Amino acid sequence: MFQVITPTTDDEFKRYYDLRWRVLREPFQRPRGSEQDEYDQVGFHRMVINDSGAAIAVGRLHFNSPDEGQIRFMASAPEHRGGGHGVAIVHELETLARREGATHIIINSRDNTLGFYLKCGYDIIEEADTLKNPMAEHQLRKTLTDHNRIIYRPDWCQELQQTWHNDIPISETMGIRISQYTGREFETQATLSRNINVHGTMFAGSIYSLATLTCWGLLHLQLRERKLQGAVVLADGSIHYHKPISREPRAVAQLASMVGDLSALTQGRNARVNLKSQVFDGHKPVAEFSGQFVVLAEKPD
Repeated sequence: MFQVITPTTDDEFKRYYDLRWRVLREPFQRPRGSEQDEYDQVGFHRMVINDSGAAIAVGRLHFNSPDEGQIRFMASAPEHRGGGHGVAIVHELETLARREGATHIIINSRDNTLGFYLKCGYDIIEEADTLKNPMAEHQLRKTLTDHNRIIYRPDWCQELQQTWHNDIPISETMGIRISQYTGREFETQATLSRNINVHGTMFAGSIYSLATLTCWGLLHLQLRERKLQGAVVLADGSIHYHKPISREPRAVAQLASMVGDLSALTQGRNARVNLKSQVFDGHKPVAEFSGQFVVLAEKPD
């Protein structure tokens, strides 16, 4: 289990700075202490930890002006890369920057991390000459808008939302919208007032539809991540309801719940996967959905 925390104790900061140094300074034979700067006293720090409290990923936000935030010292432990922890840190720091009134964020990135920030919706505004200097840094910027509140692949999520509204009109009628995607987790919301029954709670059928579409959306995005083609269809599904929903509903599907192999698509064969999602009333999970999905392989012309 991983969680994002704000380091506050001496021990937490020791682990925080140690990961900074181990990832960002030690490989370049830089001394201890070089992983800190004068902005640490006024910056905002976030750290992903595991159950034992070990630092898994770190990052810092400071402000260059009331409008401009800057993310620096992003680092993930090599043995935990690919787990979405860097995205979790960026999400926390961007959320904080919005809350503090920033209109945009800048990041400096070397070539080896450039792809990650581009996937998080940042644009290159000043390209470095890495042919002359491989260690040179590109400068990236993200203007904070409602659209790019989605932290990972915001353009893909915008396209997916439009596809839902065009091809599945009931999704727009229900007020279903994508609220967040991190690469490992996909979250949607619906408008309660559009799905309310005579008891003042959400229709069971609407809960089922929201849960199903959330799994469908995560699988669709994963196909794009893996550069695979295919049409996602629901083969079978079941849901367990624990209590009525009386607040704005949201649903979450996690990549960790996916069971199955998509590689059959590369051979022109259909792929089968199982996915789960949870529907929440506020912060409390009140329904669990399990779906069996088939990805129909594209037929050759």
